Amino acid sequence: MKITFVKKILKNGEPCRKCADVERRLRSSGNIGRIDVTLVADERDELSPGMVLAAQHGVKLAPFFVVEDGDDVRIYTVYFKFVKEELEADAKRSIGDAEDTL
Repeated sequence: MKITFVKKILKNGEPCRKCADVERRLRSSGNIGRIDVTLVADERDELSPGMVLAAQHGVKLAPFFVVEDGDDVRIYTVYFKFVKEELEADAKRSIGDAEDTL
């Protein structure tokens, strides 16, 4: 599974406040290490990697997460939904796998 986190830089060059908050939450929870790629969607550059990825997936909000799991691609624009459905679910699967090996 590959997780991409996309955060935004506003037209005035400032980081998106909500994006900074989500990044702080990822760091404080220790989940930042589970993010494989972080891209910036720079409103001043429509060809910035994050803007290109947003356009590919029709995403208009930031921050957002792209979860690639084989051929399955899931997009999350709500941080808490991403955490619940991906990070917490993955942790539960890992615990279950560990218990199966005992």
